[in-house]
Amino acid sequence: MTDTGKPSRSPRRGPQKNGRKEPLPTYRRGPFGWLVIATLILTGMMLLQQWHGSENISWDEFVKHLEDGGIESLEVGETQIVGDFIRRSDQQKPASFTVDYKQEVVGPRLVELLEKSKVKWKFAKQRAWLWNLIGMVLPILLLVAFFYILFARNVRGGAGGMLMSFGRSRHRLQSKDRVKVTFKDVAGVEEAKDEVAEIIEFLKDPKRFQRLGGRIPRGVLLVGPPGCGKTLLAKAIAGQADVPFFSISGSDFVEMFVGVGASRVRDLFKQAKDNSPCIIFLDEVDAIGRKRGAAIVGGGHDEREQTLNAILVEMDGFDTNDQVIVIAATNRGDILDHALTRPGRFDRQIFIPLPDIKGRLEILKVHAKKVKLAPDTNLERLARGTPMFSGADLAAIINEAALTATMANKNYVELSDLEEARDKVRWGRAKKSKVVDYKEKEITAYHEAGHTLVQSLLEDADPLHKVSIIPRGPMGGATFALPEKDRSVFTRKYCMALLQVCFGGRIAEELFCEDISSGAQSDIQQATSLAKQMVITWGMSDQLGLISYGADPALQNPFFALPGEKDYSEKTAEAIDSEVRNITQRAYNSARQLIEKNKDKLANIAKALLKYETLDADDVKAILEGRIVDKPTVADLLEAEQKKGSEKVDE
Repeated sequence: MTDTGKPSRSPRRGPQKNGRKEPLPTYRRGPFGWLVIATLILTGMMLLQQWHGSENISWDEFVKHLEDGGIESLEVGETQIVGDFIRRSDQQKPASFTVDYKQEVVGPRLVELLEKSKVKWKFAKQRAWLWNLIGMVLPILLLVAFFYILFARNVRGGAGGMLMSFGRSRHRLQSKDRVKVTFKDVAGVEEAKDEVAEIIEFLKDPKRFQRLGGRIPRGVLLVGPPGCGKTLLAKAIAGQADVPFFSISGSDFVEMFVGVGASRVRDLFKQAKDNSPCIIFLDEVDAIGRKRGAAIVGGGHDEREQTLNAILVEMDGFDTNDQVIVIAATNRGDILDHALTRPGRFDRQIFIPLPDIKGRLEILKVHAKKVKLAPDTNLERLARGTPMFSGADLAAIINEAALTATMANKNYVELSDLEEARDKVRWGRAKKSKVVDYKEKEITAYHEAGHTLVQSLLEDADPLHKVSIIPRGPMGGATFALPEKDRSVFTRKYCMALLQVCFGGRIAEELFCEDISSGAQSDIQQATSLAKQMVITWGMSDQLGLISYGADPALQNPFFALPGEKDYSEKTAEAIDSEVRNITQRAYNSARQLIEKNKDKLANIAKALLKYETLDADDVKAILEGRIVDKPTVADLLEAEQKKGSEKVDE
């Protein structure tokens, strides 16, 4: 249950605070609490019954116990004998027993047996038939009354009801005093912040918009890749407007019980209207907002569709005076139902893209405030080296760098820690302790040297950042680029340069290793995907012309599309395959010619990689210019660390 702000019903008052007596918290026990208490009582009664339980024995066993002197006392009823055993320290049986008998069969013999055994016995008192009836009916009445109270209170909507909680919203309410996130904490989405500025003004001063008859958007849909700050932006809107913030995930609406999701929707919107002005934030709305009628099973009676219908009805029922703004977030805006995204419900769709270089720099500055950076740390260089990183990735980089610097006992987070954290977040932890065969290491060195040489010599390729043959994640080595800018447009020259860089590793293996390896697998996949994009989507093929052969997402049904289905003939498919092969072959031939002209430079880069394992752009530039690289090797660094460790032990 969330706090609705209503005063407590209890008249009790607590200690004074600021001259006023604060009300003491009240505790009301709901049906769930009574159910727990009843369960404990029944459990205790069962334990007591087991402790003082009676054993039902046969007539022959009764006679045997009677003759052996194992019975202490008993009562004789009309059809049953109840008695107590003589307790012994090693006896684990119950203390009492019962015997069923027929009086007309053993009646005369029973008295003789009892007088002969000299056991204390007596006839049981006869209870009235009314007491017998009460003893039989009373437990049933108590059980019925208990469940009646339990169910009736929930049906009437009593507070604290267990069953009624299924239909209540599971949102998390953050009051305006607890929402501390503002636009100062959000970076890299300046255009999105400008678009939601009028929503903030409406929540602050709704009469300003009502003066001219304007209607503020009822809903705002935030669409973008994961980790780009959709949830953070929604919280910042609530914090900037200083209003309560209701947040719930789309999956929280759906339960195994039919109708629960729709009930939770109604409860959520009711509480939001009671706390208006406020913001409702539906995270991952695609869990309930998928297009209706597309599922193979379930039809229109699907629980998810009922929940969606309830949301549509509630959002249509808003008045201009409700002052409730619904903000939803998803990374699959293409699969949402059109009735949900039409004007009048989600009037505005705001795309939250991956941040550009300026946005990444601002995001890094926001997260870097929480750590101690070295004075010479260049965040702009890190922003350049993190293309296609989301805000969550950048936050993880700062955190991983702080942890790395802490483990190294540094006083500040240095640029080397940030770059290592970047590589760790994107490609995995470096496997420096992994034992690699020298022949395999040599193949990896020449492979990465081939990528490095082509990337360094081609003008249309991105500038080189560094190259390493230290295993990281699934890769045996990697060549990293440092783009000068974010690319939203891919030119044909740039694509051909990328293809040549991809083939540089395989060509180097062919020329220097006298064999080829499986290390070029990812390179071949990347080159094939890029070449297909050039031919099918971007129209960069002279043979096929300006025709898109890719599937149109707007016309394709994701539920009934057959695997491998295409919109062109087999002859066109052969032409596409041929053109992809021609493009990749041209790139391969150009890269091979470039490497054959600079074989000595590639060999020098490979030898330096075998010695130092990691080279940055300045080291590669020195090798290409014929200069000698002079820096500590990996063995020197390990020896220095061992010396530091031994000195600390001596101290």
